[in-house]
Amino acid sequence: MSNDTTLKNLNTALQMELTAAHQYQLHAHLLDDWGLDKLARQMRGEFDEENGHADRFLERIFALGGEPEMAFAATPKVSGSLRDMFQSDLDDEKDAIKFYTQAAKAAYEADDLASKALFEGIAIEEEGHKEWLELQLSLLDRLGEQRYASKYVTAGETVED
Repeated sequence: MSNDTTLKNLNTALQMELTAAHQYQLHAHLLDDWGLDKLARQMRGEFDEENGHADRFLERIFALGGEPEMAFAATPKVSGSLRDMFQSDLDDEKDAIKFYTQAAKAAYEADDLASKALFEGIAIEEEGHKEWLELQLSLLDRLGEQRYASKYVTAGETVED
């Protein structure tokens, strides 16, 4: 494996994180439109975390003397329901975990322990996202979308920031 492979993987990861960040941003606005302001706040937190991942990949690309390729891996899409939203995000998290795991192995083979550690660390963080999404889908199954959604509405409540 060469440094070129690691740089290619870092750029792919950067594009995946930019896509994820903006997908969560889109979710937040959609959820606000649906009146699910508490869940929208959660998605804004996910947006910030994914942007942080993108920053870490940018830093590593520059540290290796590479040139970042700022683009989306895919176009963020509007979901028609909470189930669609969570399932799509879960599929993306699974893909990211698989890719980051493979990229960590390639970085190790290229004797690039810093990139290996970066890929592994972010893969572990994505595992947390995956588990949260699996829980949300399970709650939707057990409670139904209407009862689940009622948990994320502040209508009539006093909101503290």
